[in-house]
Amino acid sequence: MNLSIKAAFVTAVVLVPALAFAQSSEPLTREQVRAQLVQLERAGYNPLADCVGECPEGLRHAEARVAQQQANASASYGPALNGTVQSGK
Repeated sequence: MNLSIKAAFVTAVVLVPALAFAQSSEPLTREQVRAQLVQLERAGYNPLADCVGECPEGLRHAEARVAQQQANASASYGPALNGTVQSGK
């Protein structure tokens, strides 16, 4: 009897942390999903296109473009160069 209690305790100690990390990310909100869809559409994905052959292929290409854009954005540094520059006075 004592052995089964120890085995149950060890099993609980091992499983509780695993269950705590089972769902580490929160579900996406509607706004986040819409923002992702807009990003994909700007990258060339059309969710309403007639899919005759490889439907997921267009989505994969758009996801790759978005990932490349995000990688380029995170690799760049410095301020945005929009607008005008004044120096002197």
